[in-house]
Amino acid sequence: MTQPSSGRSRHETQFATPTDLELVITRTFDAPRALVWSAFTDPKHLPRWQPSMATMPVCEIDLRPGGVWRYVYRLTNGVEHTATGTFGDVDPPTLFVQLQERDGESSTSTTRFAEENGRTTVTVSYAYASVAAREQALKYAKFGAASSYDRLDTYLESPNNS
Repeated sequence: MTQPSSGRSRHETQFATPTDLELVITRTFDAPRALVWSAFTDPKHLPRWQPSMATMPVCEIDLRPGGVWRYVYRLTNGVEHTATGTFGDVDPPTLFVQLQERDGESSTSTTRFAEENGRTTVTVSYAYASVAAREQALKYAKFGAASSYDRLDTYLESPNNS
């Protein structure tokens, strides 16, 4: 673990592959669940902690079962990638489910928020339609999720997160 300037401990991002079609990413943040939930679900917060090699110029979230979400990521080289889907279950502030179809394959992610002693553990469980899709996602997740969550740690400590 590294120590930020505030003296609070930073936590490592954990990656697990319980089956050939699943990826589970877990990270604990030194912040209350309501704040972490907002960072993940509010379009004014989510773009502020994306990986350093990308911005999120479009962040649309209709956070309700059947609601649509749409993110556009712009890489530093100017290339844009769009991700879209719908929400399944939404139970603030404990979980939300996102459904996505890309290149003819569907995937589901379930994001859970558990608070204990003022710290929030976020567990994102992904289910993929194929081993190839899971392997591709794992490659990008190890880089993107870890750097995003490091940036989220800093964002959660900042006075601009409210």
